[in-house]
Amino acid sequence: MSIYEYKTQGTCSRRITIELDGKLIKHVAFEGGCDGNLSGISKLVEGMDIDFVISRFAGNICGSKRTSCPDQLAIALKQAYIAEQAQEMDL
Repeated sequence: MSIYEYKTQGTCSRRITIELDGKLIKHVAFEGGCDGNLSGISKLVEGMDIDFVISRFAGNICGSKRTSCPDQLAIALKQAYIAEQAQEMDL
């Protein structure tokens, strides 16, 4: 298991903390943003496979922005998984 922090870009949330166990999402926490919505998203995705979540959230936009908190979560999940794989190769 590994914990990854991602600094968001272009959203009201500032940071996403992710805990992964392989491709299984163990925990997600957003810092900033719409607390009720992001708490709900966090609870919803826990226990899910990252590929499923990425396929659903990637490319979603918020109003006139080119991204959204769910889109940023998809990006963070991709980067977290890559980082986890690189860490395992170093062991």
